[in-house]
Formats: sequence, structure tokens, C-alpha cells
Amino acid sequence: MPINSTAGDDRFESAIEWFDRANAEDPHTETVDGVVCPKELLYAQRMTETLERFTPTASDTVRLAVRCQHIRRWTIPRTTYPAGREGYRQWRTDLARFHADTAGEILRDVGYNDTIIGRVQTLLRKERLKADAEVQLLEDIACLVFLTYYLPLFIKQHEVSKVVDVLRKTWRKMSAHGQEAALRLELDDEIRVLVEAAVSPLR
Repeated sequence: MPINSTAGDDRFESAIEWFDRANAEDPHTETVDGVVCPKELLYAQRMTETLERFTPTASDTVRLAVRCQHIRRWTIPRTTYPAGREGYRQWRTDLARFHADTAGEILRDVGYNDTIIGRVQTLLRKERLKADAEVQLLEDIACLVFLTYYLPLFIKQHEVSKVVDVLRKTWRKMSAHGQEAALRLELDDEIRVLVEAAVSPLR
């Protein structure tokens, strides 16, 4: 899917190309409609497509951050951290820092200045979530992508209690606008019933 900068900026096009090249190296794959795709490249494309549907007027900084949120994520596996909540939190913190640093190197190479690079990195580190509208937008998009594309498999892999817990945590991270969009998603009937039952106490 081609992406055009709102200002026709060649740097934007170059950054997207380099983000995608990096994610195309993912050794893990997913098959969609008979086509085998690197998982993180597919995730990045889904993030962009969801943003275009949800907020087509988003700034280029958000659009850049959306495209590289999981850049080279497979290089830091969850299994290299201790099991449990604290290990998970440390993994997520380190990932956010890694994504921000990796994206920053690419943005600098294609000619962006420190101000824009810093802003994209702030978004990727999810700083001031809820208080910063663009950070919140990025989080909303990530949650919508999870619900749309990854929830069905998650449901198959986990007990209902775990699924409900994750759905409620996801719901709490979203803005009211994001929650409204989530309820409009075209989900299978069984999945929709589970989602609505999980989040109904929070509404």
C-alpha cells in the first residue's frame, strides 16, 4: 500500500521504505490469502491501514510512529526476560526504547531533524499516555489492530479468564473515541459477544 506524506516530503517516503525493509527481515511469517508475509511487516501495514481509516488527517509524525511501532521487534524475544508481570513490564519498556532508538537512526539517515525525531521517539515510548493526544492516538490504533487481527488467535491460545483480563486492560488504555471505534469493528459474533461481556462493566 503506497503512503504519501501530507506534504509530499521525500524524507517521509524514504523513512517508510526503510522501516519496511527492516521489518521485512523478520524470520517469523504469517500467511494471508495464500501470501506468506514477514509478521512485523504485515503488522506495520495493518497499523497504517487502521490509522488511515480511523484518523486520515493524522500528522506525519504519528504516521511515521505507526509504521515503525514494532520495528525489528523479534530481535528482543519475550523469552529472554523472566516470567511474570515484572519481567513482562521490563521487556515492554526495553522494547519501546529499542523501537525509538532504531527508528531514530533511520529518521536521521533520511534527513529528519532532531525535533521530529524526538517527537516520533516520544510517541514510540508512549510518554504521557492519556495526556498527549497523539500518543493516545497511537495507542488506540495499536489496540484496534490487536482486536481486529490478533484477538481471534489469542482467544484460541488462552483461557477465557486471561482473555477477559487482557480485553479489559486494552479497553482501559483506549480513549473514548477509540472505544467507540472498537465497538464498531466487524468481529465474528462469538468474539463480539466475548468483547462486549468483558468490557461492559467498564462502560
